[in-house]
Amino acid sequence: MSDDASLFDDGKDPEALRTIGEVSKALGIKPHVLRYWEEQFPMLKPTTRAGGRRYYRPADIALVRRIDDLVNRQGYTLKGARKALSSKDQPVGEAISAPHPQQREPREIEAPALVPQLRAIRDRLASALDA
Repeated sequence: MSDDASLFDDGKDPEALRTIGEVSKALGIKPHVLRYWEEQFPMLKPTTRAGGRRYYRPADIALVRRIDDLVNRQGYTLKGARKALSSKDQPVGEAISAPHPQQREPREIEAPALVPQLRAIRDRLASALDA
């Protein structure tokens, strides 16, 4: 990940507080997602000023970037990302680069009696769409 200063091309000091709109635009994450992540990740606590307006510190922005990487690029669930970020045994950098658990190959279900029922359901759905 590149440093946070290169995310913002606005002439502000790299340590400046950023609004939720600025963070949203720079990271490509919608504001409602950022607000939801604040609820889901207790360690993400931007400062608030009068009127409840959120201001993200550089540390908050770095955390949002780590959450984004875990959830949107590596495929972690929110629960898994929360666990990876709060892990005492494993630093966040290692948690982010941890390999994904192996996915099992899909297997064929042996239920030939269901095939006619499933085909009938499929045909009814198709005819409902055509109607």
